[in-house]
Amino acid sequence: MALSREEVLACLKTVKAPSGVDIVEAGLVRALNVDDAAVRFVMEVDAPEPFMAAKADAEEKLAALGVSSVSIIMTAHSTKAPPPDLKPNRKSEPEGPQKVPGVDRIIAIASGKGGVGKSTVAANLACALAAEGRRVGMLDADVYGPSQPRMLGVSGRPQSPDGKLILPLRNFGVTMMSIGLMTNEDQAVVWRGPMLMGALQQMLTQVQWGALDVLIVDLPPGTGDVQMTLAQKADLDGAVIVSTPQDVALLDARKGIDMFNQMGTPIIGMIENMSTHICSACGHEEHVFGHGGVKAEAEKLGVPLLAEIPLHLDIRMAADGGAPIVVSKPESSQAQAFRAVAKALIEAGKA
Repeated sequence: MALSREEVLACLKTVKAPSGVDIVEAGLVRALNVDDAAVRFVMEVDAPEPFMAAKADAEEKLAALGVSSVSIIMTAHSTKAPPPDLKPNRKSEPEGPQKVPGVDRIIAIASGKGGVGKSTVAANLACALAAEGRRVGMLDADVYGPSQPRMLGVSGRPQSPDGKLILPLRNFGVTMMSIGLMTNEDQAVVWRGPMLMGALQQMLTQVQWGALDVLIVDLPPGTGDVQMTLAQKADLDGAVIVSTPQDVALLDARKGIDMFNQMGTPIIGMIENMSTHICSACGHEEHVFGHGGVKAEAEKLGVPLLAEIPLHLDIRMAADGGAPIVVSKPESSQAQAFRAVAKALIEAGKA
């Protein structure tokens, strides 16, 4: 029998925070999602350690209520607070970027501004690498606008059998995790910067990625907390910068490149998206956003121009339909452009 949100909240009101107030009244329960017999929510805390007992109590009481799967993500306001321990008596974590267990390489897909098709490029590149035989993971780190569940056709909910490790979902040969899988599609993620940083660390270290050749990280646009946290905490092999040839987009792309340079992350290459448009009726080619700007920028930086991806209706429709064009129309020229990028990254030893 499915549980109601009210029943779950009533159960959680019996769980006390260290202050003696229940965790619901204390405002610690955020992004509560009740789906049949599965419950997921975020505990917004200042530091994880004092609240571990409350977390365990919540898991125990929800299980007694008949909840078959409980997933509680703890996020900390303090940048000094580490994510919850996965093992008892664990030694203090080393400082500096660390490898994700089982993951050989990590590539960030970034853009200086939104609306340049970064997530579409990331989804198609992940599927292209999988089609080339690579073991691929996708971490959707665009927390405020997670789009990978829709683009990769994933609609299920990740499970956490032990309440600690999260099992990612998989489609088209890509193992995927996104905060969008933990919330409703139309639900806003209203989190502060430190909460984003804590959630990103947990999705990196508390997801059972398995053995991967490459983990693609779809970053939010800009140069904010998520980008900095990823560069500081994860051993990045490099970043791919996506931009349209438009001057305004390139201005922001340069800022993104400068941020990665300051963080010591190498730039693998650049991709010019929406490079040209060819009319399906008459065949006329038009450079809607200009042309050649990304190529010139790549030459200035001394990094490869990995691809010039056209502005094409099929790419958009495929992404909205939950099957990237690399999967839905693998023989098309648009899909082959992404396959060429995947092959280039593999040949260069980057993926």
